Amino acid sequence: MPNAEPPSPPSIRHTQTAMLAERAAVLLLLALLLYGVIRVLEPFGLAIAFGGFIAIGTWPLRDAMVRRGMPRGIAATVMLLLLILSLAIPALAVTPELGGQIAQASKVVRDLLASLSEAPPAWLSGLPLVGGIAADWWPQLLHWQGDFSELLAPYAGRITSLLVDIGQAAAASVVQILLALIVATAFWVSGDKLADEVIDIAGRLAGETGRNAVAAAEGAVRGVAWGIVGTGILQAMLMGIGLAIAGVPGVGMIAFLTLIFSISQVLGPLVVVAWLGAAGWLYSEGQLGWAIFMALWGLIMVSGSDNIARPLLIKRSSEMPLSLIILGVFGGLIAFGFLGLFIGPALLAVAHGLLKAWRAEEAPSKA
Repeated sequence: MPNAEPPSPPSIRHTQTAMLAERAAVLLLLALLLYGVIRVLEPFGLAIAFGGFIAIGTWPLRDAMVRRGMPRGIAATVMLLLLILSLAIPALAVTPELGGQIAQASKVVRDLLASLSEAPPAWLSGLPLVGGIAADWWPQLLHWQGDFSELLAPYAGRITSLLVDIGQAAAASVVQILLALIVATAFWVSGDKLADEVIDIAGRLAGETGRNAVAAAEGAVRGVAWGIVGTGILQAMLMGIGLAIAGVPGVGMIAFLTLIFSISQVLGPLVVVAWLGAAGWLYSEGQLGWAIFMALWGLIMVSGSDNIARPLLIKRSSEMPLSLIILGVFGGLIAFGFLGLFIGPALLAVAHGLLKAWRAEEAPSKA
């Protein structure tokens, strides 16, 4: 067989085997190192992600302070104090009113139940789907007559369990928020160097396309942060103005709850419940004109502002199509929970940037 290749010398085969073994050992060590890093950071993963989103969303303000000559450490401290005060001051303002407002709400409900007619209203019974159910429940409402203890007795065990779960979740949330603020402070101090390193790594992996993808993800996260928080602040302010004009008590508490409902997204429909409840209270007090005003104000100004302000604020910081941003917000919320509001648009922004770069590279070759 003249074309057969002579077998490799044993020394060459031994060298190749040794190189493969060394590479396998290096890969195994890297995998173990990566696994160890993930296990160490896993308890803080949520705080790190949330802190990073906070830092990205507030970076323009921090950057403006540094450009004016403020040291990075002082700028980070100022940012931390601003965030703490923005959370603490509304909470402290609402707390003294909370007990009185709960008592007032209970009284309104008791009075409403006590004034019910013997038969359900015709308009209620005539509602599609729910009219029959409401008519069946009407005698039970008359029987309770505002006795909440009797009303809640069948569900006492479930309510107790729910309250315990809510308390545990609230405690865990407070810890995560504190950790996220610490992480955000660290990013405010040394975020410039970290951003340069991330951009450098992306550039080494994917060239200019990688750098553009990082910029697109940053813009998407900042746009969503501004859109969600900015819209929440606007809705809370408009709610407070409407309540103050109509003379509804508990303006601070309802406005603060509106802010929380709007930012959380999951509780967003409760914004409608808030201004509808205020209109209902005004109606129960015999103030029909102000009740109509509150209902229109809530529908047009409070809930209507969400459809205008949010898209404008989100689009301002991202070049990605608004439809993709909205899909990322709601898809991320369903897939990952609250942090998905930021993760979803960021992932779609990176994918959109990579697809856009690929199309730009393919276009000249087809010309």
